[in-house]
Amino acid sequence: MTKRLVIFGTGDIAQLAHYYFTNDSEYQVVGFTADSAYIEKNDFCDLPVYPFEQLESHVKPSDTSIFVALSYSKLNEVRKEKYLTAKQKGYEIASYISSKATILNNKNIGENCFILEDNTIQPFVTIGNNVTLWSGNHIGHHSTIHDHNFIASQVVVSGGVVIKESCFIGVNATLRDHITVGEKCVIGAGALLLSDADAEGVYIGQETVRAKVPSTRLRKI
Repeated sequence: MTKRLVIFGTGDIAQLAHYYFTNDSEYQVVGFTADSAYIEKNDFCDLPVYPFEQLESHVKPSDTSIFVALSYSKLNEVRKEKYLTAKQKGYEIASYISSKATILNNKNIGENCFILEDNTIQPFVTIGNNVTLWSGNHIGHHSTIHDHNFIASQVVVSGGVVIKESCFIGVNATLRDHITVGEKCVIGAGALLLSDADAEGVYIGQETVRAKVPSTRLRKI
């Protein structure tokens, strides 16, 4: 049976969520919702946009689920707030798990998760609520990703890693095995993390610098 779904958000991630849920899930997207102060148009992706404050008067929690499609703004706090508010309103919270992801942890995955294509989630991994795994990540065995995290693409999380709440892990970051990332950490693009990360820490990968030799002097190109 097709399930009805409303998506919170009217930005790029909401548009992507509409695409993924429509083409690769049992849900039928019937509308969008946002805080009334941020609604610029009454429709999005050819579907109605409802004020979140009055959502229950438009779609009932008894027959419609919700998915909060927001980014990592303010270390995932905005997405966390809307997720918790939707639960308080009584809505069932949907997750999207791509059929093109490799899921080997008995789907031990929480609510409002957005797990895109080419993710590999190994056995004995635990993924909490409100976690985004963009495309192409490796989540190693016996790792735990707590609530309200955002992991960008091509991240390697080795075995036995613990990522605590409200972190952002950037593109191509690598986390060695059996380390802990504290709450509200930012691990930058390309960073290599070999030991525990302190809570609220910012860890930045080394930027590639331009060589002194211009490209026109390279003989093999």
